[in-house]
Amino acid sequence: ELHTLWQNEERAAISSGKLNEIWHRRHDYWLLAGIVLHGYARWTDIQNDGAFGVINEPFKGEASKGNFLEMKNKFLARRFKLLEQALVIEEQLRRAAYLNMTQDPSHPAMALNTRFAEVECLAESHQHLSKESLAGNKPANAVLHKVLNQLEELLSDMKADVTRLPATLSRIPPIAARLQMSERSILSRLASKG
Repeated sequence: ELHTLWQNEERAAISSGKLNEIWHRRHDYWLLAGIVLHGYARWTDIQNDGAFGVINEPFKGEASKGNFLEMKNKFLARRFKLLEQALVIEEQLRRAAYLNMTQDPSHPAMALNTRFAEVECLAESHQHLSKESLAGNKPANAVLHKVLNQLEELLSDMKADVTRLPATLSRIPPIAARLQMSERSILSRLASKG
């Protein structure tokens, strides 16, 4: 989710030429650096520190609104929560790799993941067909119908996989238990230097 968000934001910032005015990964970096220096959820201190002025840039156009500070602080809190979740997941993945944990290929979640990859590949490789079909290309129209039928079958299989997933997932111990770490210890490890 975060990488997709970064790509979209960065693309918008670059194409508009507003690298400071549109929030993207550079602002996230400075937000995290501000939290390291000033502390958890100390939004006002971070915003008032001139060294972190770049995080104020995207909000300059909103300064005239009555609830400006509240809106800005809520955005910073939501954005930090997203970054924090990404850091926790990154630490969980690192810990799983350290413990040499692997995903069971026969697990229903893996089947769902495989089908999703097939849907994505099929859709991307045949996306040009809709334009050609609309332009009156009869062979393209025939191929498009076959591709749509394949997609429908894959989506039907995925729907069946999803209905079996809750029962399977309920039997899996939480990630913190599998990593032998609490979320608090993960966060404290991330916060400690070195």
